[in-house]
Amino acid sequence: MYLCQQYIIKLIKHDLNVHKQCGSVLPYCADDEFMKYRSPLVSRYASKEMAFNFSDRKKFTTWRRLWIYLAKAEKALGLPITDAQIQEMESHADDVDFSMAAEEERKLRHDVMAHVHTFAHCCPAAAPIIHLGATSCYVGDNTDLIMLRDGFDILLPKLARVIDRLANFAEEYADLPTLGFTHYQPAQLTTVGKRACLWLQDLAMDMRNLQRAHDDLRFRGVKGTTGTQASFLQLFQGDHDKVEELDRMVTEMAGFKKAYLVTGQTYSRKVDVDCLASLASLGATVHKICTDIRLLANLKEIEEPFEKEQIGSSAMPYKRNPMRAERCCSLARHLVALMSDPLQTASVQWLERTLDDSANRRISLPESFLTADIILSTLQNITEGLVVYPKVIERHIRQELPFMATENIIMAMVKAGENRQDCHEKIRVLSQEAAAVVKQEGGDNDLLARVQRDPYFTPIMGQLDALLDPKTFVGRAPQQVARFLSEEVRPLLEPYKAKMDVKIELEL
Repeated sequence: MYLCQQYIIKLIKHDLNVHKQCGSVLPYCADDEFMKYRSPLVSRYASKEMAFNFSDRKKFTTWRRLWIYLAKAEKALGLPITDAQIQEMESHADDVDFSMAAEEERKLRHDVMAHVHTFAHCCPAAAPIIHLGATSCYVGDNTDLIMLRDGFDILLPKLARVIDRLANFAEEYADLPTLGFTHYQPAQLTTVGKRACLWLQDLAMDMRNLQRAHDDLRFRGVKGTTGTQASFLQLFQGDHDKVEELDRMVTEMAGFKKAYLVTGQTYSRKVDVDCLASLASLGATVHKICTDIRLLANLKEIEEPFEKEQIGSSAMPYKRNPMRAERCCSLARHLVALMSDPLQTASVQWLERTLDDSANRRISLPESFLTADIILSTLQNITEGLVVYPKVIERHIRQELPFMATENIIMAMVKAGENRQDCHEKIRVLSQEAAAVVKQEGGDNDLLARVQRDPYFTPIMGQLDALLDPKTFVGRAPQQVARFLSEEVRPLLEPYKAKMDVKIELEL
């Protein structure tokens, strides 16, 4: 470590000398932000509101508010706490001296006590009653639950906007026929709007999952060191009713309707599993949607937005790479992978708790929400500017539709009085010849031309255009789109109507 530090200092001195010789001033020091790793989730991707939600300022000011809630409730229930002490705490709720707190933590090796001391320093009158009867998890766990709740409050409107944009897209292209694929091989036709509804259905499930995870969150409340509330029972001289009322009052002040009735030292880490499971599931959905968009971009049927001056490749100027969809897929893999952290953490919490959850949760909880945040922002940007190329889609349909129309041709010939087996054999031979042209010669599918040249099919020659109309091959896709959007998608968006107009200007 010492040698590494000396090497860095040597590099800095070298750069300084170079700039002095060139007559320039280098605003550069060993503490420069570019001299240390910065998480790209914050420096490059996530929104300001989500980055703030998991910031130190949000965390430690929330700790102070929790201490104020506790003091207020304890005073209301009869403990000797004065209005002046509470007012002193409230007047210093936001002016956290982070340098002092860091120095205290270096000495004490305890983050909560470091902030108790820092808060007490600016609130000398209130110092004796700060954190009264509480354990570290009173501020730690309850703050985490507030951050999880507020994180969902940021994500849900973003997901609603993605669903809204995609629903508009599905409605616009509800009846535009397109080639369907199974096994990524050409299959029966669907419509562009119907395919978008497959994406929408998964996103609607994610919306319900996120909402459920949000609504299921409870407050840890005021539970003491092993969850028995023994310290508070002692403070209130054995009055169980006051201890329960204390728990209820603090829970209400923190904005929760309920607290967990039983906890260990911490709230159950299964709560983290439930929250991150909903986000990992969203990650899987987004990966599937954006992979589909990337495949369709390769076919030149659909493209994500592409800026006027955007460069797709440093070597190949003609390229229009689907970089937004690629970013979503890349980050979605990380989001899905993070799911293993809370599962393993929950499984190894011995008895009332162990501390091997702490370092892991400092990373896995914020990163899951930060990753989901940028994925949704990027996907909104994509869905607001999806470009469809109907002529390309039509060409691909023409290449495959003659094969798909063979059953319709056979049925029409039977209605005209011909033998089904004879017609089947005729079509089979012509289809194989046309397939050979496509596969061996690289030509277009000429099955229709072969049928038109064969006098056997004279009885239905006037029906061929109608038999090959792509819209007759999409079944009830347009009707399914209309009903799905009306019955399932639009009602889901009702609570978020006021937040629908936010546009995303993606910083690339």
